Amino acid sequence: MTLEQLQPATQQQASVYLPYIQASKRNFLPYAISLNQKGALEGHRKIEGSDNIPFVATWNVATLPSDLTRCRMQFDGNAELSYEVMMASFEFINFLIELIENYKRYRVSDFSQAFYRKLLRIED
Repeated sequence: MTLEQLQPATQQQASVYLPYIQASKRNFLPYAISLNQKGALEGHRKIEGSDNIPFVATWNVATLPSDLTRCRMQFDGNAELSYEVMMASFEFINFLIELIENYKRYRVSDFSQAFYRKLLRIED
C-alpha cells in the first residue's frame, strides 16, 4: 500500500482528534488516522548529498488521543540502526500529518526534522 492509495478515516474517527490538531492541518487528519491504523510504513530518509536511506517504521495503534504510541524505526534493514520513541497518540498523528504533507509536496515518504529530533532525543 502506498500513501497514494490511502483512504480517509471516517469523520467520526477524525472528530476525536480535532481539538489536538491545528486548523490548517485538519484536511490531512482523516488520512493520518487511516495511516496510523495501518501500524507500519516503509519510507526513505532524505540525506543531503547522498542516497536516501530506507526505513521501516512500526507502531502500536492507539484509540484515544491521550493513549501512548510506541514507534520503532529500523534503517537500512540493520538491527543496529533501530530506534524507539514513545509519545501521546495525538502527537504521533501530528507527525503523520507532516509526513503526508511532505509526501504530497516532494513525493518522498519521510518524517519531519521535528520527529527525528524526538526519535534521537536531540533537544532544541
